[in-house]
Amino acid sequence: GMHLCLHPANNTVYKHLNSLVDSIKFLFSVYTENMIEVFKFEQNIRCNVYNSSRSLLCYCNQYKSHQNLQSVIRNEMVKMAARKLLKFLILFDNTNLLYFPGQFLSGRVLVELEDDTPALGLHFHVVGEGVVRLRSQRQERVYDRENYIDFRMRLLGEPGQGPVLLSPGIHSFPFKLGLPLGLPSTFLGKHGWVQYYCKAALREPNGLTHKNQQVFIVMNPIDLNLEPPILAQPFRCEIEHKLGVSCVNSGPVICRVALDRGGYVPGETIGISATVHNKSRVTIKGTKASLTETIQYMAHSKVLQTETRELASLSRGKIRPGESDEWKNEQLYVPPLPPTNLRGCHLIKIQYDVYFIIDPKSFEKEIKLQLPIMLATYPLRSPDGTLRRKQGTHYPSTLPIFRPWLDEKTVD
Repeated sequence: GMHLCLHPANNTVYKHLNSLVDSIKFLFSVYTENMIEVFKFEQNIRCNVYNSSRSLLCYCNQYKSHQNLQSVIRNEMVKMAARKLLKFLILFDNTNLLYFPGQFLSGRVLVELEDDTPALGLHFHVVGEGVVRLRSQRQERVYDRENYIDFRMRLLGEPGQGPVLLSPGIHSFPFKLGLPLGLPSTFLGKHGWVQYYCKAALREPNGLTHKNQQVFIVMNPIDLNLEPPILAQPFRCEIEHKLGVSCVNSGPVICRVALDRGGYVPGETIGISATVHNKSRVTIKGTKASLTETIQYMAHSKVLQTETRELASLSRGKIRPGESDEWKNEQLYVPPLPPTNLRGCHLIKIQYDVYFIIDPKSFEKEIKLQLPIMLATYPLRSPDGTLRRKQGTHYPSTLPIFRPWLDEKTVD
């Protein structure tokens, strides 16, 4: 048969390439007893290796030694394998990639080949993980991780058995598994994430492994109708605070704030009622209601980073000493927000609050009243099943997955 015509100075190259051809020839002979077919296959593979080796030798001759020969040959093998493998895809039956806990994750791994290809196995791995990665105040790298799904299966081949010869054309390998209940929703943040994905690996006898990966989205909805009934009730808070360097003969600022309930969904409005009595000698520049999102990143049971961002706000003007101001069911719109259910995740916490802020016209610090709320996925319904929709409600048709405001300046 044809042999590689290599210069004696390239003995190491000769040995490695012929060893590669002999290994491929042996694997092919496993599948057929027809020696003529084996001979033809050997001729073809030696010709392909020879053609690829010409550029390989030009590269190797630039070096005085062959220390990098193994990696160079492997790169040539990858190029040859890439020509054989036309497609290697993970395809989900649900094309929008959105799944709920408890649903079946199903689809197929599609392999399209140009030539006969021996395969030791096709491995499939489903991963759900929470990760926090950031630098501490001492500039030390901090990393923590937890698993929600770690499911492995073989779609082709059995442990300890020889390779399987895949013919040219398209091969489809189906998969199906049930997603566990109670999974935290997909979350992508600045210092951490909750993410779900599938990995596929096709192993060849020559040591090459083809890999691919596909992300899918998990949304664990929060239904306000299944939460504690107190979230459907009005929520109140009040404070009495004295302003001024000298509090003698100066009265307090008295503030009472109420929200129409404690739970909302994106597209609804938060009804805010408040009264502010300024009995002090300091003018109040203004009052403000602010909807905020606070994200906490934790590692090894310690809070390492906290970020608070304003999502929406309403403001009113000054209140002079001795005067009062009243908010009468002012409506604060809840913008479209990503799913917020991270129950089951111990590394990332998200909290939503309405802050009522009083800003004095002096060097006094702001007075803040914090009213925690829940932002859910499904809105409240009446006993007859109809939505409790109030005027000004515009439910979005879709919710975003990403948080475009993550790079914005945080609120103190």
